[in-house]
Amino acid sequence: MEITTFSGRDFNRWSSEARRAANKGPVFITERGRPAHVLMTVEYYQHLTGSSGNIADLLAMPACADTDFEIPLPSREVARPADLA
Repeated sequence: MEITTFSGRDFNRWSSEARRAANKGPVFITERGRPAHVLMTVEYYQHLTGSSGNIADLLAMPACADTDFEIPLPSREVARPADLA
């Protein structure tokens, strides 16, 4: 596993290179010389967290199964241009 570091500025300029580096190992993104974020593949994240569910399983939120959710009826208001003055 290879660990790579990008400054925030370099990450903004070279994001495709950072994504490629994340295939080899975590990529640390620094702000003012200090680690601020980590970029990694989903597979590596799942390995670290021990989760193997797919996105649908993760979004299902079974703990919230008893929560009532009401979907409001569509609004009859007509869209109008924003007043940016």
